[in-house]
Amino acid sequence: MNNSLKGAFLSGLVFPGLGQVVLKHYKRGVVIMLTVLVSLSVIVIEAVQKAFTILEKIESEGGAIDMNTISNAVTQVSTTSDSLIFSFALLLIIFCWIIGVVDAFRIGKKKDIEQQSTSQVSNSKGD
Repeated sequence: MNNSLKGAFLSGLVFPGLGQVVLKHYKRGVVIMLTVLVSLSVIVIEAVQKAFTILEKIESEGGAIDMNTISNAVTQVSTTSDSLIFSFALLLIIFCWIIGVVDAFRIGKKKDIEQQSTSQVSNSKGD
């Protein structure tokens, strides 16, 4: 498999930034990976905090678990600022994912061209 496809597949299907690391562009890969990991952490922390708040609301209302109680607790807990943070983190992950795939493909394409020119030079010297 050529470098461009390998880098794009690793960044797109496994984890954003992995294609850059495999293609030896470590700084770019690590920056993309850390950005995605921090964004995922923010999303998980927000979700866990909301879940605990919802559980506390349900517990304070008698602990009865039915759809109306859950729906009311979720409505009371939802705030615009939490939603903005969640949306921003999600958009950042999507942005890093797209940038990771495109950048890894571009880096791999350059490496493929370098390898082709190197092999053509070595073949012409051998003739």
